[in-house]
Amino acid sequence: MLPAMPSPNRAARSPAGAAPALPADRPLYEEVRAHLTEGIAEGRWRAGEAIPSEAALAAHFGVAIGTIRKAVDSLVAQGALARRQGKGTFVTAHDGRRLMFHFFHVVGADGAKAYPEVRTISFERGRAEAAEAAALAIARDERVVRIRNLLSLDGRPVIVDDITLPAALFPGLTERIFAARDNTIYHLFQSRYGINVLRTDERLRAQLAAGAVATLLGVAPGSPLLEIRRVALTFRDRPVELRVSRVNTAAHVYHNTFGKGEAI
Repeated sequence: MLPAMPSPNRAARSPAGAAPALPADRPLYEEVRAHLTEGIAEGRWRAGEAIPSEAALAAHFGVAIGTIRKAVDSLVAQGALARRQGKGTFVTAHDGRRLMFHFFHVVGADGAKAYPEVRTISFERGRAEAAEAAALAIARDERVVRIRNLLSLDGRPVIVDDITLPAALFPGLTERIFAARDNTIYHLFQSRYGINVLRTDERLRAQLAAGAVATLLGVAPGSPLLEIRRVALTFRDRPVELRVSRVNTAAHVYHNTFGKGEAI
């Protein structure tokens, strides 16, 4: 059964709870896409669940199947939905089938891929500094959770991750809950907090190793590192995580093939 959803008809907008009104010159499929996005974001269909068939959605919205298909195609391209041949279209889940290399781009110099071993070094709470607040679109001094992880590949430490999360989005998150996860970090975000990471914005630059980062990576101070500054985004491009990674590229490289891979 289809849950109650607002009509995309421009003349009959639903008030409270409906997707925001779109300009009248927007294609109808974008209105349908907006309402489907609202449904996923509000949990009408949970991670791993199938959405209704295109025919059912077309009847529900009173539009052509081609309009529904175009809206669904857009959400598939965004990563919010995934098609399964012969089974239907499902809300994307960060589960065991999507463990690697959609958001993790560090591979061996020869291109070999390996799943990292992750160890949590620290877990702290604090107030957002100016750069963190700007990246996460929150007020300065708002409460945040800061986590430092050490990632090893083939038994050698390669990456130090510093993760900052808006505490308001992750109520009750503790070091025990974080460390006891049996899947990826983004699976924890999704399964426990209903936060779907759909895409990331990354900036790369060179940096010199110093202090605790150099010690954790086992390199001399002043050694060259790659810094990856990533902001993870959910629906409506809302930032949910700031992650700064320092990577020892002596035996590894950053490799990103757009549109392929799996998530860590």
